[in-house]
Amino acid sequence: MSSNTLVLLACLAVAVILVLGLANMMRGGSASVSQRLMRLRVLLQFVAIVIIMGVVWWRSA
Repeated sequence: MSSNTLVLLACLAVAVILVLGLANMMRGGSASVSQRLMRLRVLLQFVAIVIIMGVVWWRSA
């Protein structure tokens, strides 16, 4: 798996969770589901940033 694919997958995962959270809020879904989705989004954003920084470091080496 190439580094570009890894970065793309990480960003797509964040986007999917963001859209799911927004859809849950807009339809008036459960607050606990919204909270869980927000926590998952923050975790996935951290993972995505680590992956992106790792790719930048790898390419500069």
